[in-house]
Amino acid sequence: MCAAKALRIHGTDNVLVATVPVSAGDSVEYSGGTLQVMEDIPRGHKIALVDIPVQDNIMKYGYQIGHATVDIRKGQWVHTHNAKTNLSGKEEYRYQPSVTRPSERIIDLPASFDGYVRENGDVGVRNEIWILNTVGCVNKAAETLAKMADSELRGDGIDGVYHFAHPYGCSQLGDDLLYTQKALAGLVRHPNAAGVLVLGLGCENNRIQEFRPFLNDVPEEKIRFLALQDIEDEFEEGMRLLRELADYARTFKREKVPVSRLKIGLKCGGSDGFSGITANPLVGALSDLVVAQGGTSLLTEVPEMFGAETILMNRAVDDRVFGDVVSLINDFKDYYTRHHQVIYENPSPGNKDGGITTLEEKSLGCIQKGGTSPVVDVVPYGISATKPGLSLVQAPGNDMVSVTALTTAGAHMVLFTTGRGTPMGAAVPTVKISTNTSLYEKKRNWIDFNAGSLVEGDDMQSLAASLYNTMIDIASGRVQTRNEKNGFREIAIFKDGVTL
Repeated sequence: MCAAKALRIHGTDNVLVATVPVSAGDSVEYSGGTLQVMEDIPRGHKIALVDIPVQDNIMKYGYQIGHATVDIRKGQWVHTHNAKTNLSGKEEYRYQPSVTRPSERIIDLPASFDGYVRENGDVGVRNEIWILNTVGCVNKAAETLAKMADSELRGDGIDGVYHFAHPYGCSQLGDDLLYTQKALAGLVRHPNAAGVLVLGLGCENNRIQEFRPFLNDVPEEKIRFLALQDIEDEFEEGMRLLRELADYARTFKREKVPVSRLKIGLKCGGSDGFSGITANPLVGALSDLVVAQGGTSLLTEVPEMFGAETILMNRAVDDRVFGDVVSLINDFKDYYTRHHQVIYENPSPGNKDGGITTLEEKSLGCIQKGGTSPVVDVVPYGISATKPGLSLVQAPGNDMVSVTALTTAGAHMVLFTTGRGTPMGAAVPTVKISTNTSLYEKKRNWIDFNAGSLVEGDDMQSLAASLYNTMIDIASGRVQTRNEKNGFREIAIFKDGVTL
């Protein structure tokens, strides 16, 4: 009988990762030999490669991911019952610039895609009409109007009419109202929407007249406004305005656009023990390819950088960006303590079930989506990214909030890695990438691409080239993502404060 396989990711690691479930007494093969397992180990979980005395560090990816809380014997299961994070409190940071290798170029990859060049020079990968409401009170009216308009206007150059519900815009104060206004303005600005109908009520904090100043850079032809309290029949007037927007949208046709104009968002959700081995490094390789072409990659989930943040800090292109990354990290730590919450209350129950034990372990896997490119900027919440290269976006780890933040920063699509699976999708095409093959085979109606084949013999460069070509096909409109086919498109806005 053949031994099961296990992975030693880095030469200094003192744990292996089980690629299949293994039972007590089984032997596992790894690159350095074989190891007998002392207890049942679930797939994706860690096995002690050597004896690890209490308080000694546990090493994975070549970094500390925590310490042993009891003596751990060689061949035992390493998880939450015998390991704990090393993180506590805030830290002092010092800029130690690290040299990153040049991004690899793969010959014969497309250097362009078929996109929509807007009148202000922005580029979109979809030609849609969006209905965005200033306040949650009109969600259902907006939803009904979107269904009516989609039925009439979809086709002949229009990719669809969509509404994105949210509960905010009224009874909000201070920063919360500002977060709502910035997020909605970022969506209005997004180039995948050829036309936008802004729907208000009339009595809310975020009234249309209060919201307009956030849209001064949006072309007049792209946007229409409708306050429902001011008119007799919102559906009749709404359809009239949407037909005007459709006429404008149909003036745009797909044309060749260099990949340097593409912006991709990088996200992981429902991670497992393979996230940092397969899907996240694969997305990192794709990110490097996009950056090498002059494009833009956007990485967020700030609390899931804790424990690995110095790697990103030291990849900052200069002292200013280093300082911005430090502020990004510390501001989120202050956000936790301001609400009397534990800074390092992560990973989630699903992450733990999948094999992730500590926040350091999760973060070291998470940041791999950013590849090896230098960090060129930090993008505040709700603000559009303007610099080519890899930027960090201010947002929490929550899936819906963070993908919305990536969208408002201008991401044309989101590359979303998952080891557990999720049906959700952003307002833009959301490419679900499974960390393991069994998830891909089980959830074909959710998953667009399988990174699990990396532990089954596929090489990183070839699979990155395949994912790159898939990205180009999606950007060019030749392929729809699962979330588009399913109609699973949502937004969520960051909240931090009092609701009246």
